[in-house]
Amino acid sequence: MQLGRRSLGAVLLTLGLVTLVLFTAALAIGPAGETALAAVPAREAGYAAVPAGAADDTRPPTRPAGPRPCPVPLVPTPTGYASICWDPSTDDTGVVGYDLYRLDVGGFVSAATTAGTIGGFSGELNRLYTMYVVARDAAGNVSPPSTLITVPATLGMTPTSSPSPPPGDRVPPSKPTGLRDACLQDYRGVTFCWQPSSDNVAVTAYDVYRETATTYTKVGTIPPSGFLNFTEPGLVTGQRYSYVVVARDAADNLSAPSDPLSALAREGLPSPSPSPTSGPSCTVSYRAATWSSRLNAEITVRNTGTTAIDGWTLTVDYPASAVRLISGWSADWTQTGARLAGTSKRWNEIIPAGSATQVGFTASYSGPLPAPVSFGLNGGTCATG
Repeated sequence: MQLGRRSLGAVLLTLGLVTLVLFTAALAIGPAGETALAAVPAREAGYAAVPAGAADDTRPPTRPAGPRPCPVPLVPTPTGYASICWDPSTDDTGVVGYDLYRLDVGGFVSAATTAGTIGGFSGELNRLYTMYVVARDAAGNVSPPSTLITVPATLGMTPTSSPSPPPGDRVPPSKPTGLRDACLQDYRGVTFCWQPSSDNVAVTAYDVYRETATTYTKVGTIPPSGFLNFTEPGLVTGQRYSYVVVARDAADNLSAPSDPLSALAREGLPSPSPSPTSGPSCTVSYRAATWSSRLNAEITVRNTGTTAIDGWTLTVDYPASAVRLISGWSADWTQTGARLAGTSKRWNEIIPAGSATQVGFTASYSGPLPAPVSFGLNGGTCATG
């Protein structure tokens, strides 16, 4: 009797084990014989969590706004840390991260990536760093760049002992100021000028950056001169472009960027067509901008006659010897005593009747700002107006 009971128990135990195996298999197999989601490895299940439609998303996140200095409470490096924070961007499928870019001598380089709205990188204590941030979504769309911000590398919010500064020049040039659009009216494209920066040693170059859809691109380097002017051709006429200028010295110290300038791409003055001349009749308008002891003169020469002027020399007479010519544009400039003379270039030597051309020069002066006493063209006198 006891043997029969033991045999019956063994049979029931075997049936229970078989049922458990079948039930487990049913959980792992879908209705069509496919493996259920529960069996997907954790890594692949993470891809399944990507928002629906992200692969077809072409709309970038909004520009990160409000960048500001945000020293971290505990600096991860004893040499200094530059960090900022910003307001979160928005996106139709969701922002997945932010990329931080730092300005180096060669341009902007990737400095950090973060999922939050604070980011930074190791740097040299008390040195200034210029940076911007962009947002990314799951489809890889990148937002427009934030405004530029310049912050020093610090040791965090808690005061600590400062290490000795490294030897050599660590003083950056001053921030470029006075950016002004359309300094060369006859140029086709963008042209602007600015006032020189100062430095404890000397400024060696100015780097010009233009804002694009996702970054700030270096578009030119200008050497120091009496007339700091940048030109860029090949742009869409009538469209505005945003620029900043950064000064640097021989030790590759970089200034804070200038305030942004919105510059208009212009079509320039029309190319004149040749026609015979019978003698010049002209009016001249004169405008001078000054800084320090220098002036930047812009002169518009208008042909008020009935026939074209084919080849010309413009003379500008100042009182005594109040000015000294430094450089000029849109003409070949010379100086004899108190007279400055500009001879036409091949491309602007013809001024049709009723048309005008623009020229200019940079000169130094002493005392009060001098004003020209007369203007002449090809030996005749031009009216002013």
